[in-house]
Amino acid sequence: MMGYPAKVLGFSALAFLLLAIAAHAAGSQSGIPLWPGGAPGAAPLGGSETVRTTDSGEHIVSNVHVPSLTAYLPPTAKGACAAVIVIPGGGHQELWMDHEGYRVAEYLAARGIAAFVLKYRLARAKGSVYTVEGHALPDVRRAIRLVRSEAAQWHVDPQRIGVMGFSAGGELAALAAAAPEAGAAAATGATDPVDRQSSRPNLQALLYPAIPSGLTFSPQSPPAFLLAGNQDDPAISQGLAQLYLEMRRAGARAELHIYEGVGHGFGLRSTNAGPVAAWPQQFVEWMEASKQ
Repeated sequence: MMGYPAKVLGFSALAFLLLAIAAHAAGSQSGIPLWPGGAPGAAPLGGSETVRTTDSGEHIVSNVHVPSLTAYLPPTAKGACAAVIVIPGGGHQELWMDHEGYRVAEYLAARGIAAFVLKYRLARAKGSVYTVEGHALPDVRRAIRLVRSEAAQWHVDPQRIGVMGFSAGGELAALAAAAPEAGAAAATGATDPVDRQSSRPNLQALLYPAIPSGLTFSPQSPPAFLLAGNQDDPAISQGLAQLYLEMRRAGARAELHIYEGVGHGFGLRSTNAGPVAAWPQQFVEWMEASKQ
């Protein structure tokens, strides 16, 4: 994590620092709860998050009932920067937090882009009481609102906040970006200052996403960076190409990358080789070129 704000959602600076130190000591990443009083509709007896580690050292989180953000802020502030909410995948059953989350956020922060890794509720985990559109998507929208509400404190430009989703996280990013302006508007008269912010992202990056049905686009749709491997499931590799065409025909701005000989779930790993290894830099260059 690149830095900690002095006060976040009622946390004192000391309490927030102690929370971060405790999480670090436990070998996990500290998170800022999206709803300090508990997420609407959260399972009251859901228990604690669980983390398993693969043989290669990847951390995979499940049993999420307290959706949260982990902030990675650029080491030096040079005015308000762009921000990206990074949404890991895992089939709505778990969250692959490293190659689709923390590593991506570290990369972006080192290049002057604030990044926030989201843990969201899992709609398809065994015994889950959650749904994609009723709980996971509201977690994404709340995350956008939260970053926008704390933009001054985090030195973020509130008009340059995007979403980047991987696999199931890409589905959520696409749904958040597809909401019409009216559907993403601030809640009139909301008592919670976070809910007074818009949940509409200013850009969307969809990486080998599960593609929702019924998406519509217009010239006002958030610009899109689309990416997959040609050996992925055709519903993704060919579906993403079709999504690109639909966006362009509707007048939306989009850029598409389909990598030869690449399958699903590559994320940001040191083992990536060839052109696909350069996708993070291509994304940063796309943001710069398109003024996002």
